[in-house]
Amino acid sequence: MGDLLLRAIGVGDVGGLQELIESDPGYTERVTGYPPGESDAQSLLMMRPEGLAEDAKVVLGAFAGQQLVAVVDLLRGFPNERTAFIGLLEVHSAHQGRGSGRATYELVQRYVETTWPEIRTMRLAVVDTNAQVATGFWRRLGFEATGEVRPYRYDKLESSARLYEKQLAEQGWS
Repeated sequence: MGDLLLRAIGVGDVGGLQELIESDPGYTERVTGYPPGESDAQSLLMMRPEGLAEDAKVVLGAFAGQQLVAVVDLLRGFPNERTAFIGLLEVHSAHQGRGSGRATYELVQRYVETTWPEIRTMRLAVVDTNAQVATGFWRRLGFEATGEVRPYRYDKLESSARLYEKQLAEQGWS
């Protein structure tokens, strides 16, 4: 999947983003307890942690031509100025199992390394209700469990979220 192009997703991409989210209802059900809702794409573009500046969030899409193959919710400087937090990496169901997730992550890591040089650590959380699907994927990409576990709640769904991190290579400075 070396033919993917990574770019920021905006309001004009809401339809394609919503279609991607709806293509993989199992993910949404595992992390929210509900099937995808009609405004999930809009929510993804707008939601960010309280106190985080609007320009610290970017939603990136991996495209094969005009087709949105994967989406990544990325937070700069969260929870600290040296860390980028991946809030979501979701691959369109038609592209799962083909290396699209790995290719998308590699593009995201390159984006972070070249656009946000202060970032030294990539961080994410895996919700236990999605762990069977996600944990192996992230470990194969070099992420390691931090040992931090936080309560996770989405409406009636109660679970735990386990934090994972990956250190980025030094870019000629320390």
